[in-house]
Amino acid sequence: MKEDKLKVGFAQIAPVWLQRQATIDKMLTYVQQAGEQGCQLLIFGETLLPGYPFWIDFTDGARFNSSFQKEMHAHYLEEAIQIERGDLDAFCQAARAYQMALILGVVERPTDRGGHSVYCSLVYITPKGEIANIHRKLQPTYEERLSWSPGDGHGLRTFPLGKFTLGGLNCWENWMPLPRAALYGLGEDLHVAIWPGSVRNTEILTRFLAREGRSYVISVSGLMRASDIPAGIPHADLLRDKAPSWMADGGSCIANPDGSWLLEPITKEECLQIATIDHAKVREERQNFDPAGHYSRPDITQLHVNRERQSTVFFKE
Repeated sequence: MKEDKLKVGFAQIAPVWLQRQATIDKMLTYVQQAGEQGCQLLIFGETLLPGYPFWIDFTDGARFNSSFQKEMHAHYLEEAIQIERGDLDAFCQAARAYQMALILGVVERPTDRGGHSVYCSLVYITPKGEIANIHRKLQPTYEERLSWSPGDGHGLRTFPLGKFTLGGLNCWENWMPLPRAALYGLGEDLHVAIWPGSVRNTEILTRFLAREGRSYVISVSGLMRASDIPAGIPHADLLRDKAPSWMADGGSCIANPDGSWLLEPITKEECLQIATIDHAKVREERQNFDPAGHYSRPDITQLHVNRERQSTVFFKE
């Protein structure tokens, strides 16, 4: 049936690294292209806006009190997204204009945590142009902990989109069984996994997630080359000299609910890809396995989730 179908897409692109407005402008060109093609959900990679902290890995990022690391971090905070300031308003307007949902990976500098730390956040904007969810990555991975703060369970939520129930996680959160179980329990059958860009992750995990959840899984990555380091950031020449030629090689892809490929991983290429998914395929695969339904035993195992937004202070007037 026609209402079973959903037109989904991803933009696998490099940011204008660590430059917020230029990256927004580039992303919006892809939003426009997808909207003009009738796309109903468009996804961008993890912290694409304004970029992943690649410098930590190849500039001795763990050195304590390094003036270099302090300067890079200060610039990162300056270019990060403050949603309260209206930094995502143009995306909300575009989503509303095209009646298209958006998932953005952003470096968020939220005022509700004092405004001087950053979080790896997955932002969901509805086709009405409303920011419905901000999911802050629960556990930054390895060297990311030198830049990003740990998030909370507030964003572990799903949302209706056509016949589908949409959910999403950041990067290695997708390896974490309990956050996945939380989304399964909320009825997720369209899962979005966003990544900074590594085919070695997406080619392994995407099909597994689809098979486990009996859901469509869309993995979306960014790209980053040494040549993408712009002149207008601190220590640009030094960073270009030390950076590997490819820091993020993409690997964006889509898996069907039976674990087969709908769209195999694409590497080392900027692109906009659009595909049609069919909810009937989800219902077919749930016949023999439904992880939160008929193939669960809540009388034996249950998951309890704290979705309170965490803060260091609570005020009573």
